[in-house]
Amino acid sequence: MVERYLELGLRLGRLLDGLVDAYYGPAAIKQRVDNEPAPDPARLTVDARRLLADLDAGEGDLDAHRRRWIRGQVRGLLVTARRFTGESIGFEDEVEECYGVRPTRVPDDELEAAHRRIDAALPGSGPLGERLVAWREAQAVPVDRLRDAIASLADDFRERTRRLFGLPDGEHIDFDLVQNEPWSGFNYYLGDLHSRVVINTDLPVLSTSLGHLVAHEAYPGHHTEHTRKEVGLVRRRGHDEETIFLVGTPQCLLAEGLADLGLEVIVPSRQHETVAEYLRPLGIRYDAEIAAAVAEAGELLGNAVRGNVALLLHVDGASEDDAIAYAERWGLLPRNRAAKVVQFQTDPTWRAYIFCYIDGLRLCRRFVDGDPARFERLITEALLPDDLAAA
Repeated sequence: MVERYLELGLRLGRLLDGLVDAYYGPAAIKQRVDNEPAPDPARLTVDARRLLADLDAGEGDLDAHRRRWIRGQVRGLLVTARRFTGESIGFEDEVEECYGVRPTRVPDDELEAAHRRIDAALPGSGPLGERLVAWREAQAVPVDRLRDAIASLADDFRERTRRLFGLPDGEHIDFDLVQNEPWSGFNYYLGDLHSRVVINTDLPVLSTSLGHLVAHEAYPGHHTEHTRKEVGLVRRRGHDEETIFLVGTPQCLLAEGLADLGLEVIVPSRQHETVAEYLRPLGIRYDAEIAAAVAEAGELLGNAVRGNVALLLHVDGASEDDAIAYAERWGLLPRNRAAKVVQFQTDPTWRAYIFCYIDGLRLCRRFVDGDPARFERLITEALLPDDLAAA
């Protein structure tokens, strides 16, 4: 069952660039798949359905939890295979089948209320959007100081994570700066407890979001989860299904949710002030007082507007220009950042992925509820969204 799952994921990855986010499983399986003729989407659809049926029938030597977890993954992969056969799948159904949550819109009146809260926190007068953009962009980190800033934060967050949860001996991250990508940051997990974390500099990186970005990609986020599970689930328990990480599956929803939650777990209070203390000696501006005041409303806008943009594009059939205009107006974004939002959500790999952040954070925050021991479960155990919803 596990080998068939790995083969299915690797074959689909040959059809959709980026679907295989990470693989450090048996090299012979990957080499065999790489040497095969180009995959046939119709055949992969059949393979996915057969694997689901065999899992349901109790085939293979798997306990009930592993069987259920792999089934959730294969259910998402089946949607990807069906899309490649040309089958029309409703966007909301696609999100639900892939990630285990059904997307919902946030009404404009809730966004207006968030605007009012931000308006009250920002100094000055004039149009809110212009004031917020000017304040945000004034917190940009000079590119020549970005590596030092990342290193300073990563060192601190690593030590906080080690004290709270422990880290495997020999874990390591290489940080790098890249351009021309649809995302702001990415963790390439290479296996053997090693990650390459890259930060995209297409747009200025803001000091007020850098702490969250480092925590998300590194400690206690993606890198921490990958290394803990490699040691605990793969090496100790032989769960090779964990050696592949696949976009379009529930695995991603929980991974993004816990990564987004990470900073508030290791820095439970005064997050902005704490990060600012590390950046100011580097000559990096960080208006922590205002950042803290706008944080809650800003998170709502950051998630809700992006989710609404996805539904505008893929359910309502809005044009990219209209979607950019919506993100500008309701997200209070300059046009270049609004365009980056739309670029991410029109990318074939990432079009439905925004709900991993929106609903993943919602589920993980409710599940953890301020308890680090519950967060440790997220970075240690193989869980599904239903497990968190039922807890």
